[in-house]
Amino acid sequence: MDTELAALPDDIDTLKAALLAARADVVRVTAEAAAALARQSSDQALIAHLKLLIEKLQRDRFGPRSERTARLLEQMELQLEELEASATEDELAAEAAAAKTTAVTGFTRKRPARRPFPEHLPRERVVIAGPSACACCGGTRLSRLGEDVTETLEVIPRSWKVIQHVREKFSCRDCERISQPPAPFHVTPRGWAGPNLLAMILFEKFGQHQPLNRQAERYAREGVAVSLSTLADQVGACTAVLMPLFGRLAAHVMAAERLHGDDTTVPVLARGKTDIARLWVYVRDDRPFNGPAPPGAVFHYSHDRGGEHPQSHLAAYTGILQADAYGGYGKLYEPGRRPGPIVEAACWAHARRKFFVLADLAGSARRAAHGKAPAVLSPICLEAVQRIDALFDIERDINGHSAAERRTTRQALSLPLVIDLQNWLGAQRVKLARGNDVAKAIDYMLKRWTAFTRFLDDGRVCLSNNAAERALRGIALGRKSWLFCGSDRGGQRAAVMYSLIVTAKMNDIDPQVWLADVLARIAEHPAQRLDELLPWNWAAAKSSAVDQAA
Repeated sequence: MDTELAALPDDIDTLKAALLAARADVVRVTAEAAAALARQSSDQALIAHLKLLIEKLQRDRFGPRSERTARLLEQMELQLEELEASATEDELAAEAAAAKTTAVTGFTRKRPARRPFPEHLPRERVVIAGPSACACCGGTRLSRLGEDVTETLEVIPRSWKVIQHVREKFSCRDCERISQPPAPFHVTPRGWAGPNLLAMILFEKFGQHQPLNRQAERYAREGVAVSLSTLADQVGACTAVLMPLFGRLAAHVMAAERLHGDDTTVPVLARGKTDIARLWVYVRDDRPFNGPAPPGAVFHYSHDRGGEHPQSHLAAYTGILQADAYGGYGKLYEPGRRPGPIVEAACWAHARRKFFVLADLAGSARRAAHGKAPAVLSPICLEAVQRIDALFDIERDINGHSAAERRTTRQALSLPLVIDLQNWLGAQRVKLARGNDVAKAIDYMLKRWTAFTRFLDDGRVCLSNNAAERALRGIALGRKSWLFCGSDRGGQRAAVMYSLIVTAKMNDIDPQVWLADVLARIAEHPAQRLDELLPWNWAAAKSSAVDQAA
């Protein structure tokens, strides 16, 4: 180390030049790596496209061999969808990296030639005003030479049209210079789809759980043939465009004093099999204790359920975490954790569920109606459910009150019930064997009693983790529709889009309308004012504009 320092020149200008050269080398290497990754993603997408094409040609030639072949085609289409979207994301990253250096040539992915838009679609001409004076000499004697037309496919609910952006050309009679307004802004590079169409594609896929292949089929039936790879290309590009907004949303959610956390399974395609991956969600919702911050949800994807994932998601967080008793959260609660421990708050709904299963009268009756042996009902569990329900009855009356008011009510009404419940559970537990199901349900609570009773001393804590479970509900419904993710990259894209769409819903905003407006404005929106596009600020600005117009 000393030898290396001694070899450095003493002249400051020389050192500056060496530093600039080193920085240029770093930028060049980064750009080359991004271009190589983009080429690799492009090759993978091309291979998947050719494999799908070969399989379809064989199916057309030899006829449908089996139902399994049809399912195989759907899986290949889903893989192609994810690879196309990944290739577009990597291409945009390579272009951004190449723009920082002159030593690396930008990478442009070869795409199949796009067919012209159907002739039967109506055309709407939007003429961009031409210049009134020559930009070269200032002369006003301009003569029209012709025009360039850029067509953008746009969608009006349940009807289609092509918008023609006309840029008229003018020549100056004084200096013969040709003038023309710049090309219109597109949401995505080389974009052909308008913001409303893009918002519909995204919301249908991630909000209504309709895979792109089904969307393409529906569009074809409406007279607009758009290929699967073309739709996937736009999904990848839109995800890249919306990533800065996702970062601002994540910062807002992680600034909460209290978070709800949960996860759910997500089947993901793997080589020759289907793996079980995870989507994690962290929800900020201060409305139960009348907090002023707007609600939001952030999703993260992981290929497994390892504890390192929530530890990474919450690495910089300190506050209260309401979650189930998953062991992966354990290190978050350690006193010596940096930057500080997270306070655990358990979910009474989880605990109640364990008792309810063993005291479900309706479920037992359904089993008997179907000729099955009725489940053994536990009177202990039945009473436990009734005691827990009494606590939830108190919570319903104080929902939306301030944290101080909630704490006062809980100390007066809930604390006696909790103390009585603890004593009763302890008395019942000694009567039961270790492996008894009722004993397991009781142990689940008694071993975590401090976390379960956290709500008594802190009005910000909720009795349940239902906020996180509500955020995950759409994924549970979607699994029945799209069956699985096409890849890990697809799972990561889904996490970003779920975050934006679920947050919009939590703020009572139509996600599709919001996405359409954001996609139309985000590229020209100042980066330092990006928070204005977050759902709650966007809604406030729209409301203010309507009031001023009135």
